[in-house]
Amino acid sequence: MRVATQRDLIAVGFADIERAERFLKARELESVSREDLLEALSYCADPDSALLLLVRIAEREPKVLKLIAQGDRSIPLFRVLGASEALGEFLVRQPRYLSIVDTDPQATFRAREAAELTRELLESVGADPDAERPVATIVGTEGIVALRVKYRALLLDLAMRDLCCADPEVAFPLVAAELADLAGAAISAGLALARAEVITKTSPEAVDALRLAVIGMGKCGARELNYISDVDVIYVHAVRDGLKDDGAAHLDADAAAKMAAQLATLTARAMNASAPEPGLWELDANLRPEGKDGALSRTLDSHVAYYKRWAETWEFQALLKARYLAGDAELGAAYEEAVAPMIWVSSERDGFVESTQAMRRRVTDNIPAAEVNRQIKLGPGGLRDVEFTVQLLQLVHGRTEESLRVRNTLTAIDELAEAGYMSRADAANFGGAYRFLRVLEHRIQLTRLRRTHLMPTKPDAMRTIARASQGLGIPGWISTDEMLTRWQATKREVRGLHEKIFYRPLLATAANLSADEIRLTPEAAQARLKALGYADPKGAMRHIESLTSGVSRRSALQRQLLPILLGWIAEGVDPDAGLLGFRRLSEALGDSHWFLGMLRDSPAGAQRLCTILSSSRFITDLLEVSPESAAWLGNDADLEPQPFDKLWSEISSKLGRHKDHEKRLRLIRLIRRRELLRIALADSARLIDQDEVGKALSDVDRAAVLGILRVAEQEEYSQSEKITELLIVAMGRQGGREIGYGSDVDVMYVHRPLPDVDEQEAQQQALRIVGNVQHYVNIPLKPAILAEPKLEVDADLRPEGRQGPLVRTLDAYREYYSRWSRVWETQALLRARPLGGSDKVANEFFELVDSVRYASAITPSDVVEIRRIKARVEAERMPRGADPSRQLKLGRGGLSDVEWLVQSLQLIHTKAYPALRTTSTRAALKALKDAELLPAADVEVLDHAWVLATRIRCANIIVSGRASDQLPRNIRDMEAAARWCGYASGNAAKLEDDYLKSARRARVVFEKHFYADE
Repeated sequence: MRVATQRDLIAVGFADIERAERFLKARELESVSREDLLEALSYCADPDSALLLLVRIAEREPKVLKLIAQGDRSIPLFRVLGASEALGEFLVRQPRYLSIVDTDPQATFRAREAAELTRELLESVGADPDAERPVATIVGTEGIVALRVKYRALLLDLAMRDLCCADPEVAFPLVAAELADLAGAAISAGLALARAEVITKTSPEAVDALRLAVIGMGKCGARELNYISDVDVIYVHAVRDGLKDDGAAHLDADAAAKMAAQLATLTARAMNASAPEPGLWELDANLRPEGKDGALSRTLDSHVAYYKRWAETWEFQALLKARYLAGDAELGAAYEEAVAPMIWVSSERDGFVESTQAMRRRVTDNIPAAEVNRQIKLGPGGLRDVEFTVQLLQLVHGRTEESLRVRNTLTAIDELAEAGYMSRADAANFGGAYRFLRVLEHRIQLTRLRRTHLMPTKPDAMRTIARASQGLGIPGWISTDEMLTRWQATKREVRGLHEKIFYRPLLATAANLSADEIRLTPEAAQARLKALGYADPKGAMRHIESLTSGVSRRSALQRQLLPILLGWIAEGVDPDAGLLGFRRLSEALGDSHWFLGMLRDSPAGAQRLCTILSSSRFITDLLEVSPESAAWLGNDADLEPQPFDKLWSEISSKLGRHKDHEKRLRLIRLIRRRELLRIALADSARLIDQDEVGKALSDVDRAAVLGILRVAEQEEYSQSEKITELLIVAMGRQGGREIGYGSDVDVMYVHRPLPDVDEQEAQQQALRIVGNVQHYVNIPLKPAILAEPKLEVDADLRPEGRQGPLVRTLDAYREYYSRWSRVWETQALLRARPLGGSDKVANEFFELVDSVRYASAITPSDVVEIRRIKARVEAERMPRGADPSRQLKLGRGGLSDVEWLVQSLQLIHTKAYPALRTTSTRAALKALKDAELLPAADVEVLDHAWVLATRIRCANIIVSGRASDQLPRNIRDMEAAARWCGYASGNAAKLEDDYLKSARRARVVFEKHFYADE
């Protein structure tokens, strides 16, 4: 016989090589082939423990060694010995049960029936399994030992099948269900022992007169029990009807309660009292009414009365798992039937969702700090996160969705996904995580059959758990690191799902709705719509019926979501328009799975969408033609405006892939429309401020104009040689990067002929390119792009305005600014910046521009001219009939006042104060304050007025889809503008008052400084 080397022992998985060598030489194993033994031990999660147990078993029953020579038939024994010291010890005490593991391993787990388990355990104590109220004949300590031994034999059989199956995570639901059935069978046998003992103190007739049902709670009630766990129960009793009042059989209420308590106490003692065979588990009745302070058993009426008047929220969550377990089956069924209606209306209690959430937080907060990271059950990302999440969803939505009225966690997850309350992906992840965590918990408990949920800290113990958790069908052993890595990843995934789902505002809102409101019955819906403020409830009902009719998953999800979304839509300015927009968006998206999933799983996204649809025609129209963009609402990162470089890279890439210029122009405009929508959505969600809005919009328009310029240039160069270099210069608000949603793109065009080129031909080429740019921004595209925000390129700020050439050479600009430039043209250059085109031309042109706008202070006559032009603008450009106090741009204290004052001071002081050399109005205001050219208080007034006017201008187009420079007069438009500007609901009048006050103050500051020396 070959002697096993240390390498052989290491390969098998021994941790203590010297100890293994000693036991392999034990006299009990002398008759065993070392090769066969090592082969058998290689199936052990813990070969060290298994070898010791084998020696001890062989000492008492040498026949065990015959299994080793039988190849695969030895696997069940060694899988058990390597995973469970406690079951190995049981075989040491009871070697007659070795026959259980003398079998071939089965890859598929096969469960045993509950009735079969109950029969075997009743027979173990000599009770008649077919009797209505079985009574044990093997009583006292002998009966307790017989019950426990038989229970452990059945547990050994179950563990063997579990440890030998191909995939324990697949087998887990069946294993947990059989464990619960086995517990119920043990309680039935324990109750038979209790009846036998009480009979000796009373009479068979008295005991027979009492009906006692044991109700399983928690994991036992849900048929998802652990290997070792407290078995939570509730006792309910009654006196049998129809008995003769012969004294012996008569039980009054007090006597019945006393006997029920005796039976309950004796049943619990059979499970866990001191005896030669160790106890099984604690039978815990602390979930009963009033807990430890309450009666151990109550009548059904007493239970019902308590739950109706005194029960706390958590007690209904516990009742979700309630199931008849043992004793009087008819009484148990009556209990289930009586409490069920109270379970499914419990979520209507005030603060139900919040109290459930708080309870989960308390559980986490009370974990000892040293155990938090080791907790599989209670810690963050543990089993409780899954269970609390699932139970809360069941209790909130189970009022109207009967399919959710199930006890088992995995079944509930499947039903929640099927009904649409949880996405299929989340359900798959939650279910998979739950199975994995439960298998880990089972393997930890199997080791010594102790109630624990902590991952061990010793490396050898963790290795045993990793290997024991592995299915027999997987070749090779999973390492400890692999197990721990998966465990940590699972915890992160579970915690993320728990926080996403468990803390949904949708849950609290749904819990506060009546059952009729949730069902959206026509009567309840119309009443609710009217109460919420819908002007046309009948029209709204048509939209609701269109969205919810049918049996599709989409219709089912709409029926769940709409009762809640209707309230959020009603929080907007125009609920009827919002609901219509929601219907159009839903129809445009069809069966897209992500849309309703986003509404369900992302409360922020859902509430944002509802608010937008009922407050913004501009965004609603854009969403209708770009419905996929609604997905951004669920993720702040998706709403982040794209930087210019990224936009230009995308446009350049798409232009390079297409040759047809109409298709290229269409792609540019589609990208622009998409990005305008992104910015508006980010703005609506308060993720960006007004300065960021202006910069983002400027970048989008810049990218679009440059894309159009490239198309125009390539079109020209495909027909003729390039003979000039072109530059587009941003002017006005585009130059300052402070535009709004309806702003034009103010530009100037500059070109420089290439060397040795006829200047007239170069001018003609530049005009053709620029003319095409102007044409392409307005050309109707086929097919038309609906809801496209207009892109207006305006070159009116060029020298000589509309009377001047559309494009000039660099030299022509140089000559013009040196000879004929007027002060308003110098003022316009204060906001000039390169938009795109030739970098060389840009460098030279802005040397010229800087020499004009920053060279020297303007003269007194220039100041007079600026004032004259400003007065003329106010007189001639103010819309006819407009109220100057309400005109946001040209009115008193409006944008024009602030900008003209700032620009006039820039022209006067820019040479002495370089910080004033900025194209941004707000940056210039800050520089004026820092240079003490304007008092800080005046700057604050001007800045506030400018920002508020800009914000209201943006609100006007956002609300109506049309640009307007007027402070709204219509109360609904004013309310919508106020909401957009950050005011709370019902503050339209406050916005109006704030703007008029702000404009008056700005006008005072403007006149004080603009006309300072008059």
